[in-house]
Amino acid sequence: MTVPENPKIYHIVHVDRLPLILSEERLWCDAEVINRTITGTIIGMNSIKQRRLEMPLQTHPKLHVGDCVPFYFCPRSVMLYVIHKANHQELAYRGGQSHIIHLEADLHETVRWVEHVQRCWAFTLSNAGSSYFEDRSDLERLDEIDWNAIRATSWQNCKEEKQAEFLIERSFPWELVERIGVQNQQVYRQVIVELETTTHQPVVEIKPDWYY
Repeated sequence: MTVPENPKIYHIVHVDRLPLILSEERLWCDAEVINRTITGTIIGMNSIKQRRLEMPLQTHPKLHVGDCVPFYFCPRSVMLYVIHKANHQELAYRGGQSHIIHLEADLHETVRWVEHVQRCWAFTLSNAGSSYFEDRSDLERLDEIDWNAIRATSWQNCKEEKQAEFLIERSFPWELVERIGVQNQQVYRQVIVELETTTHQPVVEIKPDWYY
């Protein structure tokens, strides 16, 4: 399947986590979050997060999914829809999507950084939190991702494929975040204020099309 010329990757996080991310200049994987004092709202499902801590990657058998910072290949993800509906019994966070922000980075630039610091990376062909998934660590195999599913706005028949992930061992540097997408003016102002004292300042945009 034809790979986008310049693919981007996206991590979603509650806006109240931004001050800690800025102070530490990185995003931490779930395994590190458990061992650290993390402030701010944790989104996601605890049972799935726990399962990911025990699921090894095929390309890096000593590395578990939960040892990696996860990204999607698109905004407006399936997980964001779950957060938006706020009715899943395993979802602890019930605050909806309005305070969730998207952190966008460039895939190829990220791979160059990861390989320079000699860490592991991989991408999956489906949801890395499911009981079975396949992963790859060769950019020449990006065409194995279902890019039609990634781009789909109606994903009932390709839900697992749309949740393909890019995984980075241990942490992700703030300096690689190129753009922050938010849903509304209130959160936009909040992000702008937080960025005032930072050296690296990504573009911040109100992106309603990234939300439900």
